[in-house]
Amino acid sequence: MAPNDSTPEQLSVTVQTIDHVNLKIPANGIETAIAFYRDIFGFDVENLDLYESGQKSFFSIRLANENVIHFRPVEDFEPPSGNNFDHTAILIEESIDDVKDLLASKSIDIENESNPLGATGTAPAVYVKDPFDYLLEIKETN
Repeated sequence: MAPNDSTPEQLSVTVQTIDHVNLKIPANGIETAIAFYRDIFGFDVENLDLYESGQKSFFSIRLANENVIHFRPVEDFEPPSGNNFDHTAILIEESIDDVKDLLASKSIDIENESNPLGATGTAPAVYVKDPFDYLLEIKETN
């Protein structure tokens, strides 16, 4: 079959990784986000000074060298309903048993455990909700 001259050329891109996700949180939820992501999991907080000075509309939690979550505090925040967001998955170097011990020590409930298929294959994972009802999949590197 000969190509149709009116068919647009297909763009080809090579994705290296997901750079960031952007999540809305309540306007008064900044300290709560920091307490969960930094104080429990040890992730670095970035751009908080730029957010507080009004230079940026968000601050960031750095997950890894190439990956961040932007948190945008808003007055009209509505928790995710499951209709428009399911979860964010992160790969960890630690064993899932170590993560479960950490979560238990911080009284964080595990919503679910499974061996989900993801970009890197299947591996044990746990699912927890952050303080804003976003579901976080914490997956062991296989």
